Amino acid sequence: MKYAVLGAGAMGLRYGILLQQAGFPVDFVEIWDDQINKIKEQNGVYVSRDGKDKHLVPVNIYSPEDYEGNPDVWIVFTKQMQLEDALKRTAGSFKDHQYVVSPMNGMGHIEKINKYFKPEKVIGGTALIGTVLNAAGDVDFIGASGAGSMHMANQTEKPDDTTNQIVDEFTKANLNPTLTTNFLGTLMAKVIFNSVINTLCTMFEIQMGEYIQGPTAEKLGRQLINEAFDVCERAGIKLLNTREEEWQTIKYVSTDTNPLHFPSMYQDMSKGRPTEVDYINGYIYELGLKYHYEATTHEFLRNLVHLSEFARDFDPKSLEA
Repeated sequence: MKYAVLGAGAMGLRYGILLQQAGFPVDFVEIWDDQINKIKEQNGVYVSRDGKDKHLVPVNIYSPEDYEGNPDVWIVFTKQMQLEDALKRTAGSFKDHQYVVSPMNGMGHIEKINKYFKPEKVIGGTALIGTVLNAAGDVDFIGASGAGSMHMANQTEKPDDTTNQIVDEFTKANLNPTLTTNFLGTLMAKVIFNSVINTLCTMFEIQMGEYIQGPTAEKLGRQLINEAFDVCERAGIKLLNTREEEWQTIKYVSTDTNPLHFPSMYQDMSKGRPTEVDYINGYIYELGLKYHYEATTHEFLRNLVHLSEFARDFDPKSLEA
């Protein structure tokens, strides 16, 4: 099948390039002009793996307004804050027969995607695959070839032939997908993972491997996991993992899979961009409130991240008399 990636950032590039290398046609649609211009200027994307073997990979990249392709499947990988605008600008290229796969971080994207795609065409996903965008047109794949994994689930929880073909082609691209029939449970498992790893690593500017070696790592992680599970149980969401399995996943990925990785929230924070904390820890807290439960640790961390964003951007001159 033919794919189009909407959101050619770190993860969008990784997915698209791996599919392209597996023999499938891929187009990239991006809303960041610097990314488009740089990739066109250098005739491709510079790709490295763990900072080594940097080489140029030719890709086709377009702005939403310039794209005239007709893919079978869209892979949506924008930031949560950018999604509404990206979908609106690209809507002229959406067709009834197309499927969309969205392994974005956080929650809130499915409702936006449903404005353009029917639920039977929507496949949610989660990705435990570390990738860093060093600069426009320069991406670093973290981990050995074949590292990382992902889960996928149809919004209808009824896989069809096209879904199975997508899973097969993702497998050929070394994305290591697992198909489930638990839509919300699949998505929330990654939200909980990110609510621990992304937020704590960002607040203390540390890699995942450094976090997991901390003497309080397990206590902090389990506290956040327990609150999130309490919320999901009240909301009637059956998660893929048990509380213990969720912690063991965090431990394994941080120790063995991506110990040198700075999570995406840290990358946003360090480069002066807004973080997705409202769609991760904030989402857990807001969901809990609907069921008369306060996930206070998640709300505390959300507010700390926002304070850190404010401090990062604060102009000390404003304090001068």
